[in-house]
Amino acid sequence: MNTVMENLAVTAGPIRARLDIPGSKSIANRALICAALAEGTSILTNVAPGDDTEALRECLLALGVSMIIQNGEWEIRGANGVLQGGSTLSARLAGTTSRFMIAVSALAAEPTIVTGEQALRRRPIAPLQYALQSLGASVQSLDESMALPVQVSRAELSGGRVKIRGDVSSQYISALMMIGPLLDGGLELEITSPLISVPYVAITAHVMACFGIEGIEVDSDLIVVPQGGYQAQRFTIEPDASSASYPLAAAAICGGVVEIPGLGSQSIQGDVGFVDILRAMGCRVDQDTQGVTVHGPDVLHGVQLNLRDMSDLVPTVAAMAVFADSPTEISGVGFIRSKESDRIGDVVRALQVIGCDAAELPDGLVIRPHPGREWRGHLLPTHHDHRLAMAWSLIALKVPGISIEDPDVVTKSWPNWWTVREQIVNSAKGEWRENLASESNE
Repeated sequence: MNTVMENLAVTAGPIRARLDIPGSKSIANRALICAALAEGTSILTNVAPGDDTEALRECLLALGVSMIIQNGEWEIRGANGVLQGGSTLSARLAGTTSRFMIAVSALAAEPTIVTGEQALRRRPIAPLQYALQSLGASVQSLDESMALPVQVSRAELSGGRVKIRGDVSSQYISALMMIGPLLDGGLELEITSPLISVPYVAITAHVMACFGIEGIEVDSDLIVVPQGGYQAQRFTIEPDASSASYPLAAAAICGGVVEIPGLGSQSIQGDVGFVDILRAMGCRVDQDTQGVTVHGPDVLHGVQLNLRDMSDLVPTVAAMAVFADSPTEISGVGFIRSKESDRIGDVVRALQVIGCDAAELPDGLVIRPHPGREWRGHLLPTHHDHRLAMAWSLIALKVPGISIEDPDVVTKSWPNWWTVREQIVNSAKGEWRENLASESNE
């Protein structure tokens, strides 16, 4: 039975906070895979906390990878591409983990079952399944649904060229890229439709290069991964740009200042582009190589955005748009209907419930705020989606009476978000401390 967090606290005025953000989940997931497949022992620091990372760790352990966590460092003894298999891997609710492990399991010596919780078992995997089968692997849905659970085995796995759509999920492409170096002859991915979430593919190529796979070519219609071997590294993971969007958006909504060290202008994450959205909506943004500081505006402005390459930010932008002085239209994100939740329909319905004029579009949504509108506090469902929970908590900074169903879903990416949010609220009362969140990200 889901729990409920009732009547979230609103802010008393402008906020002021300096926050340490957990490490990037996207970078950590890729670094863990590369380290697990590498020759030698890698050390990862600032690994993202949360259920998704823990699910990936457990899956790799089940495949025979040795891992020790001590003093904030993850020591991974790479398997040099030789994995045991023969076990059942649970990705829990993590879509990225499930797709990555389906591909990685194709390298294992014994057949492996990849599964997850019920909500994850509704999400599609067919494009990845077909691609691996065309490379000679055996990937069989156990209930013939083209979804989890699946049994994966090497069969006649080899390298070569494979066709895959680019407009469904970049996770399929990243999963194939990471096993590509270990296939005979490497891998060529022919992209048969426009590639979405391009920055995530770029992250994959960057992390692979850091672990010794040089010469990856990424074009709009062809990705070439050369044959090679991963090499162990000491690798530090930068703060998560998607998670950082929530406290930065809090500054936009409430006014005041939020500073995030470590998320600088040289970030490899596409979602660091959120700072440009904040500028467009009226915020002052100061960013250098050391970090970013956002000053909330007197008035937020609506914007027109294509968020195809920053789709995880849709709920965050929607939360800000509620308080703007003009409409916001988000396009290019029709594919997010099959994320953890329907991130178009579920967002629109929640906004309508609290009194906002919002509507679905074929590939996005539109939010039409009305200054002076009387808001309605309400219980908002999260639909197993951590990003909805955190977005609702942003709206609740200004709208009294909002309660959230299943608040613990934030453990997927930021287990201590509710503590951090409480500190943000308290900072509006003058209870500001240096490094508010440092004690809560351990």
